[in-house]
Amino acid sequence: MTQLPTDIASLTNVTNFPIVHPVVPERTLGERRKFRTIWISDIHLGTKGCNAAMLIDFLDHTDSETMYLVGDIIDGWRLKKKFYWPPEHNDIVWRVLKRARRGTRIVYIPGNHDEMVRPFCGMNFGGVEIKRADVHTTADERRLLVLHGDEFDTIMLAHRWLAFVGDALYHVMMGLNGWVNAIRNGLGLPYWSLSKAAKHKVKNAVEFISKYEEVVARAASERGVDGVVCGHIHTAEMRDFDGIAYYNDGDWVEGCNALVEHFDGTMEILHWPDEIAKREPLTEPAQEPDQAETLEAA
Repeated sequence: MTQLPTDIASLTNVTNFPIVHPVVPERTLGERRKFRTIWISDIHLGTKGCNAAMLIDFLDHTDSETMYLVGDIIDGWRLKKKFYWPPEHNDIVWRVLKRARRGTRIVYIPGNHDEMVRPFCGMNFGGVEIKRADVHTTADERRLLVLHGDEFDTIMLAHRWLAFVGDALYHVMMGLNGWVNAIRNGLGLPYWSLSKAAKHKVKNAVEFISKYEEVVARAASERGVDGVVCGHIHTAEMRDFDGIAYYNDGDWVEGCNALVEHFDGTMEILHWPDEIAKREPLTEPAQEPDQAETLEAA
């Protein structure tokens, strides 16, 4: 029998779920919004930066024939340093597995933070297919390469130690983000991402994102597909590079985005804080992220 990777030991407690029913009950007022395909990534379960309340709300109000989990679903890097797994993170896993039981095709493509799952590519756990990458065919017959995207991150490839340093600094930023939004929540203001705003203001970050998008699109072109869907850089985007469609589904730490395909093949990025804000108060009160989960860095 093949020995399990040592990194997987840090997730032992995660896979032994003691509860049958979620702590946060499923709730839907009105009919769920239905899509042909949903892509989400960079949830970072196991960290205080994970916007669990926002993602639970998303899962309770949407449905699809296929759902792609495009990497960094579980943050093994942080779990190895300090185990953190609140009941709400169980609730997210419970909702995903329930979709699989209802007949939704679930495809899990591990990223760099959950790279300990990559040795299991090709296997199926509880109706969840684990793949290194996949090619999705849209309703209008376009072929999209689906992968996490860390394969094209020059820092990850050439300076792995620097990626770990950047990860630590990022979690400090998310701690500050929690404090900012706790104050905004007290003032009755909507959710706002400090780190997302900072990335759009800092020239080097903007240049890195632009070059990353170009490299990923070029790789898709070389593989003979019509486009690519990825995550990794926590920046939701839809762009065209010389006929190659580039889609990034964002994250559930700062932006709280999902990429969806409608039944005619049309693609759309959902910014879930905006979707909550658009709801009529009499239908359902807007829900803000649980700030207790983001008040300090993991």
